[in-house]
Amino acid sequence: MNGAGKPSSVKRRANNHTAPPNGVKVANGAMAKTTSTHFSDASFMKWTVADAVHVATHHWIPCLFALGLLFFMGVEYTLFMVPPSSPPFDLGFIATRYLHAILESSPDLNTLLAALNTVFVGMQTSYILWTWLIEGRPRATISALFMFTCRGILGYSTQLPLPKEFLGSGADFPVGNVSFFLFFSGHVAGSVIASLDMRRMQRKELAWTFDVLNVLQAVRLLGTRGHYTIDLAVGVGAGLLFDSLAGKYEDSKRKGAALTTKHDFS
Repeated sequence: MNGAGKPSSVKRRANNHTAPPNGVKVANGAMAKTTSTHFSDASFMKWTVADAVHVATHHWIPCLFALGLLFFMGVEYTLFMVPPSSPPFDLGFIATRYLHAILESSPDLNTLLAALNTVFVGMQTSYILWTWLIEGRPRATISALFMFTCRGILGYSTQLPLPKEFLGSGADFPVGNVSFFLFFSGHVAGSVIASLDMRRMQRKELAWTFDVLNVLQAVRLLGTRGHYTIDLAVGVGAGLLFDSLAGKYEDSKRKGAALTTKHDFS
């Protein structure tokens, strides 16, 4: 008979056993073989010494960051935590301790520098408003609105203690030496926003001037203990971030207007 009389259901079961779905055999060791195949195709299995040399020479910046990661992992897991009763440890305060001593011993110099810093803040504000009201380019103004709103939310959410060595001045901004949020620095972020707009408009000399004044401003703020170092660093990042977000906002509005116009014509 040679199996000619076997029911068709038996044949189907036999076929299902020898050829499972997706063509993957389920016999003993099949799963291990599949896993081994995946590992043999992994990218790192194909790395060579030449690849390592290429990465080190052509991608040295990520390599430096990788070394930084390892270094600060060691620092983080071995340092002694600052006790709750002690003031925060700030490396910027240590770097500017001589400037702080000079400003502390010369109140008039402190007031003069505070007044000059307030003038610089006025320059930032004037330029940002000028780009919108006079030139009709609202990106810098939108960026500043985003930035100061976020700063208010974060500054109120986590209110850092005012440094004990803070040297206030009635000529400083906010004028009158009133209260202010420490995190993050609106002084620095506003200057970055203005500088980025200047570069987009090819006003490079003015942008470099603002950058230099921003650095001097940051040093003075550390010297007077008006901001922690982290406030200033995040201020730079905030300026970059919110300028980018304002650009994306403008792009989305342009695309929306273009689609509306196309729909109206159609």
